[in-house]
Amino acid sequence: MTTVTAAPATIPLTRPRAPARPSRPAAWATLARRRISLSAHTPREILAPLATPLLFALVIAPALAKIVQATGRGGVDYSTFVIVGTVGLLIPLTCTFAGIGVIVDRASGARRELLTAPIPRGTIVLGNMAVAVGVSLLQVAALMAAGWLRGSTFHATVGGAGWFIGAVLAFTVFMYGLAEILANKIPTQEEYVGLTPVVAILPWFIAGSLFPISALPVWLAGVARALPTTHTLALLRYGVLDRTGAGLHDIWGMASTTTDAALSLLVLAGWAILITAAAIRIFTRSAVT
Repeated sequence: MTTVTAAPATIPLTRPRAPARPSRPAAWATLARRRISLSAHTPREILAPLATPLLFALVIAPALAKIVQATGRGGVDYSTFVIVGTVGLLIPLTCTFAGIGVIVDRASGARRELLTAPIPRGTIVLGNMAVAVGVSLLQVAALMAAGWLRGSTFHATVGGAGWFIGAVLAFTVFMYGLAEILANKIPTQEEYVGLTPVVAILPWFIAGSLFPISALPVWLAGVARALPTTHTLALLRYGVLDRTGAGLHDIWGMASTTTDAALSLLVLAGWAILITAAAIRIFTRSAVT
């Protein structure tokens, strides 16, 4: 009897393929859509932060204008002066409230699920920031439109609109980065909300929102010149309201208004980059711990 044995077939061993990592733009877009679905998917959630600034710009500002009976810097109507300044209150409130979503993610456990995704952790911060910027732009547009309907007159050129939009974008990035840092450092939502007046409202009052910073005491005017809000308001008014740049001259005191504006925008951009980098670093470190 003959036995025939066959050699077992050899099966090549191959390493299983790792799952494909999404590109950074795709991950960023997905995270931004997630944040929109959580915090800005209804008109109520978008329009609610507008209530206070609209009340201030459309009711309180005209009332103050009747009492003051004076024009703002550069011969500008005082009511319009305050309406443009209200942008400096609207953006901090919007970004501060957006920071609450970071605390909710941490408390609900959603952050742990996000951290397991094969994406850079900084993309999570940038995705949230994109929504804050988009909502802020929408609200600023609504505020300016409401002011125009109320009778405000804006003197915007292409260059002026560039200064205005640049200031809005840089200030929004700065404020959301600051909100992200506070949300990752403060343990409870109640404590975070308690800091909102200090972070969002107090700087607005001394940054030239209702009166020029030259009317402040010397020491307080020096503090105001260091605030990003002050540079933002001066740029906003220079862009669409006062081409003499009175607010910018109060900060820098140079002969060239364009140089003043460029320096203020550079200050805002520097703050925005610095705070965003710090926000990403703090989020990454807090995620590890």
